[in-house]
Amino acid sequence: MELQIIQNKIHEIRGQRIMLDFDLAEMYEVETRVLKQAVRRNINRFPNDFMFQLSKTEWKEVITNCDNIPERLKFSPSTPFAFTEQGVSMLASVLKSDMAVQISISIIRVFVLMRQHLSDYKDLQEKIDTLQENTNMQFNDVYQALNELLDKDKQITSQKERKKIGYK
Repeated sequence: MELQIIQNKIHEIRGQRIMLDFDLAEMYEVETRVLKQAVRRNINRFPNDFMFQLSKTEWKEVITNCDNIPERLKFSPSTPFAFTEQGVSMLASVLKSDMAVQISISIIRVFVLMRQHLSDYKDLQEKIDTLQENTNMQFNDVYQALNELLDKDKQITSQKERKKIGYK
């Protein structure tokens, strides 16, 4: 159940799966400002592929797409930090608490599970595409055979002028 809760807090922004600072702060049981302070003090540990701050446009998009964001945060003047899987891992070392380490382990497990599901989905999609191609080829053969039969029937009727039977 805990993994499902974490999975619901993962968003996709800029083509990356991320978690927002206020969700992480809630999970780590610290205030969001404390989490942001720790990140700013150790900013050299968080390159752009580990953590980035959302633009106003991105933040508005997240607000409109997600209905579980607390009201107090929706109208906050500052935009949240977004942490990738590697950023979440680094965050545990910055916060230096047992709780942060345990929560980070759970979060990393969710990211790994999501990657596995995406891989399984990709394999399934490839199988469906292959099946569809094979089916299309089989139907193309049937359509081609029907068209040849129709063409052959037209040729036969046009070649022979039938002799009319009956009263003249």
